[in-house]
Amino acid sequence: MCPKWIKTALLSLAFVAYVFGAPILLIWLSRDWRWVQGWIFYGTFTSLFAISLIWMLLKDPALLAERMRWPRRGEESLADMAILFAIKVDAIAWLIVLALDRRFGWTPRLPLWTAACGAVLLAAGCFLMLRSITDNTFLSQVVRIQSDRGQRVVSTGVYGFVRHPMYLGASLLLVGGALLVGSAAGLVVGAIMTCLLVVRIFGEERVLVRGLEGYIAYREKTRYRLIPGVW
Repeated sequence: MCPKWIKTALLSLAFVAYVFGAPILLIWLSRDWRWVQGWIFYGTFTSLFAISLIWMLLKDPALLAERMRWPRRGEESLADMAILFAIKVDAIAWLIVLALDRRFGWTPRLPLWTAACGAVLLAAGCFLMLRSITDNTFLSQVVRIQSDRGQRVVSTGVYGFVRHPMYLGASLLLVGGALLVGSAAGLVVGAIMTCLLVVRIFGEERVLVRGLEGYIAYREKTRYRLIPGVW
């Protein structure tokens, strides 16, 4: 059986490789080293995850350990593990599509003004994702009731805005990133991931309603799951 520290080290290396390697993959696959929007996206993407990692290391190592936690058989549902795997695959596919669409011109280039809109959405998405991490020490990547950590309902900060601000931030990042680099194909792949996130929300809330004290009251107080005023 693999020791816990080895699992943690492997997950940490995979996380760092994704944070710094995935954006480089974007530029390399595009074969356009003068791609200004691509480099802007690279800097934003890398900064978001580097800041998140440094903040967790310095301010909330318990959260970092939770996010690096190796899934355990019987504690997470197979259905949720399948959705999580699909989300991770889609995230990599999204970056590859952005790059190859730039390289081969699969879809017509979007107007330049959409890049400015994309930059705004990308910044908003990064803000929500970072605030989700700083506001919620129980922000696990797997759906489970963290009784071992004394999990409680978090209803302040961005969690008073919508019930799943991390997913909203990810959705804005997907749309904003695709608009910034001018890829309609990227918008389609991003829409697929957003649908996966919506499906995951249903399963996640069933677990939280059933197992987390106070979540029903929180759900009644903060009415919207993902989009304020809509859903």
